[in-house]
Amino acid sequence: MTIGRVPPGIASPARLQSWLNDLLGGDLGVPVELRDIQLIAGGRSNLTYRLAVGSPSGSRLLVLRRPPLGHVLPTAHDMSREFRVISALAGTDVPVAAALASCTDAAVIGAPFYLMEHVPGVVLRSRADTAALTEAQAADLAERLADMLAAIHGVDVAAVGLAGLGRGAGYLARQLDRWQRQWQLSATREVPGYAELVARLTAALPEKGAGEAGGEVTLVHGDFRLDNVLVSLSPRPRITAVVDWEMATLGDPLADLGLTLVYWTDPGEEGWLAPAGTPAGPGVTTDATATPGFLTRAGFAAGYASRTGRDISRIGYYMAFGYFKLAVVLEGIHARYLQRKTVGEGFEAEGRAVPLLIARAHQVLDGAR
Repeated sequence: MTIGRVPPGIASPARLQSWLNDLLGGDLGVPVELRDIQLIAGGRSNLTYRLAVGSPSGSRLLVLRRPPLGHVLPTAHDMSREFRVISALAGTDVPVAAALASCTDAAVIGAPFYLMEHVPGVVLRSRADTAALTEAQAADLAERLADMLAAIHGVDVAAVGLAGLGRGAGYLARQLDRWQRQWQLSATREVPGYAELVARLTAALPEKGAGEAGGEVTLVHGDFRLDNVLVSLSPRPRITAVVDWEMATLGDPLADLGLTLVYWTDPGEEGWLAPAGTPAGPGVTTDATATPGFLTRAGFAAGYASRTGRDISRIGYYMAFGYFKLAVVLEGIHARYLQRKTVGEGFEAEGRAVPLLIARAHQVLDGAR
């Protein structure tokens, strides 16, 4: 084993190599060597690493996912859950990386983790990433994203073995309670407007909407956005894998759509999710969808509605809920940053975005956006 600098989060490369040998060596009939470990930048929560594994017959790239280093909240960052979801989705219309193995023994690297195959593709997060796209390519990619969100919500959960992934009915009410609890465990300061936002979301909670008693229940990704898919751009844009399934459950599909629209930036809205004069952190998608050719936010929502036949007349509520959820997530990341438990760059911006997100939610509920 000839590994250089080991990134944070991998406590023992030697134990990891031994585990990999137990997993892969028997299939190959020869020992395998862990040759390199690289942190894949850009994730805001669970940590993702690219492993280069070699043997006498050649080399292979694998991907390892583990929880963040600190401030792990109850029920969050469940590696076995994420592994279960991508395992179940193999062979469906939703492309995912092939799941290889899950490890619950924290002694191997310092936390539970799972291993999957490496999938080629690029992550598009900013205008710089999409600058080379033609308008036709950008439009095509936007349509593929709408197709993919509809496909996720069209998965037959019983057929793929995910019928027990969540309770489904009552989803929004449970989510509202859950994210309030997460806020209480994460909050590092008083944020103006937070209590008022919770009260408004509670008062306007849909009674018979999708995910509520008697309503429609689907698989929901929980964090669907442009930079949570891997994309191949040649000869035309194609989604090679949907990633980051840590929040997946059964519930209201419009919650997924609302959060996707929160991340979606229309032309002229650059910086909408970041305080003036500051760059967006890893947890906030920036301005990629403002690239000429992409659908507008309204166009994306209408395209989703036409694909699924769902009524999106209350999508403003779901967007406000998305701002609320994102604010809670980023406050948790801010707490980890203050504890010096984040890995990578840009996390100092996440805390500054939280008050702005709370204000944006109020604006949506007021009908101002």
